[in-house]
Amino acid sequence: MSVGAIVIIAVVVFFALILFPMVIRIVPEYKRLVIFRLGRALPHEKGPGVVLLIPIVDRPVSVDLREKFLEIPAQTCITKDNAPISIDFLIYWKVMDPRDSVIQVANFAGASQGIATTTLRAVVGDIILDDVLAKRDELNQVLRSKLDEVTGRWGVKVTSVEIREITPPKDVQEAMTKQMSAERTRRAVVTEADGKREAAIKVAEGEKQSEILRAEGQRQAAILRAEGFSLALGKIYDVAKTIDSKTMSLQYLDALKALGKGAATKFIFPLEFSQLVTPLKRMAKAAFADDNEKP
Repeated sequence: MSVGAIVIIAVVVFFALILFPMVIRIVPEYKRLVIFRLGRALPHEKGPGVVLLIPIVDRPVSVDLREKFLEIPAQTCITKDNAPISIDFLIYWKVMDPRDSVIQVANFAGASQGIATTTLRAVVGDIILDDVLAKRDELNQVLRSKLDEVTGRWGVKVTSVEIREITPPKDVQEAMTKQMSAERTRRAVVTEADGKREAAIKVAEGEKQSEILRAEGQRQAAILRAEGFSLALGKIYDVAKTIDSKTMSLQYLDALKALGKGAATKFIFPLEFSQLVTPLKRMAKAAFADDNEKP
């Protein structure tokens, strides 16, 4: 092979190596190629896989379809009640239409940051400070929806907005600290009062149960005493039914003997006494009659 042929082959290989990347592109799964042919964008993006291009005629633009985030530095905003507040947040976004993301906007990151800051000030300006601090999730949703309305025409969707830090002024922070301390003190006092109230209720319930049990015991004791007394009376009545008139007369005589030993000069006898003495009279008459018959 002559030297000229070798030179020609070398030149062809050199140009082939240069033109190969311009003719064949390997597009990964997470990317797409927006191809401009003689300055006009093709209707559809290319990829993934192997994409053939026309050198010099086609100009490919690679678009990443993966979700990304944009960090918005701290922005000073004025709330509805004229309180300055510093907020920084993150914007998560994803390309939905590669063709529009290339044609409709030149610098998506810069444009999104500008829209995010103006939207944040507009949203915070309609909310009071307490709501900004307490309703962070609602503020995230409002920011996401408003940003998504703007970025939608760029073929980009804002998937999420997350506020990282909200820094109120120092005087507001001191007031919040005092308020938090007062709230904790109030909760402690309320908890202590509730505990004392519960303890008093428990003590009162215990005393109530004790009084009920004591009254129940006394009632049962009274019932038992009454039943015992009734049984005793019944026994006495049963025994009294077996006593005859002679026994009662002897009992009255014993009673008279006891009365005679006393210092009293007046005695009151029951009406039945004369009836009880009648058998004694008969017995005395019978004894005297027997004595008169003996002589």
